[in-house]
Amino acid sequence: MGNRRTLALGLLLAAATVHGAPQQLDEDLRQRLALALAEDGSAQDRFEAEVWLTDMATRLTPRLPDPQERLNLLRQVYREAKRADLPPELVLAVIQVESNFDRFAISVAGAQGLMQIMPFWLDEIGHPDDNLFHIHTNLRMGCTILRYYLDKEGGDLTRALARYNGSPGSARYPQRIYTALRTHWYK
Repeated sequence: MGNRRTLALGLLLAAATVHGAPQQLDEDLRQRLALALAEDGSAQDRFEAEVWLTDMATRLTPRLPDPQERLNLLRQVYREAKRADLPPELVLAVIQVESNFDRFAISVAGAQGLMQIMPFWLDEIGHPDDNLFHIHTNLRMGCTILRYYLDKEGGDLTRALARYNGSPGSARYPQRIYTALRTHWYK
């Protein structure tokens, strides 16, 4: 339970910013993150999931040649995307643009992991040992943050993606995501 509380605080703080300066948090985000952490899983359509995994595994092979690593990542992407009510292909596109599927990626700004979450929040809450390179932690945080921004922007994906990137008002980052979706994940 302590790890969940730690993760909840990390998610809460990380959701205020991904790449930019901290923003004021609101109660809606606090509640969403608490609910997200309370969920143990979701009832998924196994057939749909298996078809998706088979299709995406083929597409991801050039980037992640190890079949076990690839399947593990895809299962977790699917689960976390569905939990956050996001298309799993969108999450793959974000990962491609953010880290090119390098779970140990560190940006010039210091963002870490697949979905590039800023680590300074972990120090802010007094838990510097939490690991943003842990796939589950990184995906849970990234998907929750993206869903939050999508809701805040009234479903406008372009604006939500720009906020996720810390570049509100700019279409450059969202266009990179759309290109990745079109060329790799939505064929």
